[in-house]
Amino acid sequence: MKSGFVSIIGRPNVGKSTLLNTIINEKVAITSVVAGTTRNIIQGIYNEDNYQIVFMDTPGIIRPINKLGKITNKQAMSLVKDIDCVLFVVDAVAGLGKGDNFIMDVLKKTEAPIILVLNKIDKLTNEEIMYSIMEYKDLYPFAEIVPVSAITKDNVDTLINVIKKYLKDDVRYFDPHIKTSNSVYFMISEIVREKLFNVLTEEIPHSLTCHTSYYEEKSDIINIHVDIIVDRDSVKKIIIGKRGERLKEIGTIARRELEHMLNKKVYLELYVKTIKNWKDKDKYIKELGFLDF
Repeated sequence: MKSGFVSIIGRPNVGKSTLLNTIINEKVAITSVVAGTTRNIIQGIYNEDNYQIVFMDTPGIIRPINKLGKITNKQAMSLVKDIDCVLFVVDAVAGLGKGDNFIMDVLKKTEAPIILVLNKIDKLTNEEIMYSIMEYKDLYPFAEIVPVSAITKDNVDTLINVIKKYLKDDVRYFDPHIKTSNSVYFMISEIVREKLFNVLTEEIPHSLTCHTSYYEEKSDIINIHVDIIVDRDSVKKIIIGKRGERLKEIGTIARRELEHMLNKKVYLELYVKTIKNWKDKDKYIKELGFLDF
């Protein structure tokens, strides 16, 4: 039996959450075309008969502009210590960026082996993949370089086998049937937030979050209330839409996924609330589940 902990680090929108979902073969982290979708540490647990790998998907590391940004950076950076290895995920199509150099400076502080994961190779030719490898290989003493496509699953099995070489523990930390340690409350909030991003795309800034405020499970139905927190009334109006049609659409899409996840009929109520500058206020950052590491 071999087991261990692996952090997934990278800039926003390089495909960290998609890669985690592909490895676990289940949706444990929300995804969106909107950069910086992940705001919390998401645990995904990979199981085989003789292996257990606990993956930790971290928020994309960016230059913070508010207190919440500083906290999410701290969360990401805290997970390069006391782990078996780090997956440094980059967008092989976009190439090397300033954010990558900043992250590599952070990684110098860890003794854990760093595996460079070149993602999105489904969009590249073999020659372009080799060029991408050459672009990165001399920048840092990576333990391994593995090109993958989280979308098409190309080379993901190879990545898992590479990770296995670095596992140090010999105990199973979680029951084999568990895919994530995140709470049901958290997963509900994240699913609603994902639908907001996917329905509204560029219309909605990062000034929103979701919080599951009520959960009641009965024999035939689960009643759920989710608060959608924004920092401006103008954003609130966009989310609600004309005669509430947008909010209804978001609720319908979210409810369907929640029923699939919870395997029971769901009654979902969404409430949009304005809290000005919530991302800079300790009270709301803590109440809404963002932990200052």
